[in-house]
Amino acid sequence: MRQIAFLLVPASIVTAVLAEPLTRLIYQRGAFTPDQTPVVASCLAALTLGLTFNGTMLMLNRAFFSLQDNWVPTTIALGNLFVNGILDVAFSPFGMWGIPLATSLVNIAGTAALLVVLRRRLGRIEFGEIASSFARVLVSALVAGGVAYAVWQPLDSAVGRSLGGQLVSLVPALLAAMVAYLAVARALRVRELQALLSLRSRMRRG
Repeated sequence: MRQIAFLLVPASIVTAVLAEPLTRLIYQRGAFTPDQTPVVASCLAALTLGLTFNGTMLMLNRAFFSLQDNWVPTTIALGNLFVNGILDVAFSPFGMWGIPLATSLVNIAGTAALLVVLRRRLGRIEFGEIASSFARVLVSALVAGGVAYAVWQPLDSAVGRSLGGQLVSLVPALLAAMVAYLAVARALRVRELQALLSLRSRMRRG
């Protein structure tokens, strides 16, 4: 779970911060007009809220399958569908982004439900270590998100929004965000970074 958070939390935050320029770069051409970009970008930003928890749910589901408790993730998934339908209706006044927001909240609730049941099944889960790691990863990711915007915004104003201009503003922003994330994670002694570095060393030796 800590490794999933280490990889997906920064991806979520940086994507949310740069949701509009990313949407513009990928989709805004042909019949996809500029006034549609903010709508899609808001949906993308709302969906990123649940990205980490979606990855966690997939891992937890496999944990239950390995324990031969297939009924647990199946029951929770059915409950998620019911709650998702209710939230879709409840959030519809918010606009189009209310639907992905509902999906993100359901992913969070589903992860919580799976963790509660798994803890009862196993007797113990190191929530303290998970929370400590998640907090450090979140701080590192927030710094990365701030750096991404700080690099992208002046470049976007300077180079314009042609295809080349968008690449010139986005690519450095993404690279700067990655460097900032890794630097802060190292400063905060995020253990999952060390695990990745160890894996890289083993691959080189192999």
